[in-house]
Amino acid sequence: MGVPEDRPIDTAYYHTVELPALPTRDRNIVPECWIEAPPTLLSLGDDLGGPLVAFKRRIGRWLLWRAGPAVKSHARYLALDSEDLSRQFVFRLWPDGKGEGTGPDGVVYARFRTWKEALRDSG
Repeated sequence: MGVPEDRPIDTAYYHTVELPALPTRDRNIVPECWIEAPPTLLSLGDDLGGPLVAFKRRIGRWLLWRAGPAVKSHARYLALDSEDLSRQFVFRLWPDGKGEGTGPDGVVYARFRTWKEALRDSG
């Protein structure tokens, strides 16, 4: 359904257990509609100029959110442990395609894909 940022905002309210496992390709779930959203998520894109922050998917026990567009721009991903919302990991993307983020294993990753694999493999 086109560019993710152009998808309609889902105005339903969700508890953690209700956030979908698979990517939402027809709508955007925003942090304000997640009842248990921690403050770090609510301010995730503030320093990026306030871009859309939206839920992307679950990766195992991790809830993946993104502030900003997926490509050719500044963006930030936040992974939150659905069982302990204080466990949080960030991956930052820059317009040139480079990125950096620490995974739950303590390793600093330069590739988004390997960062997501570390989330998946952390159990």
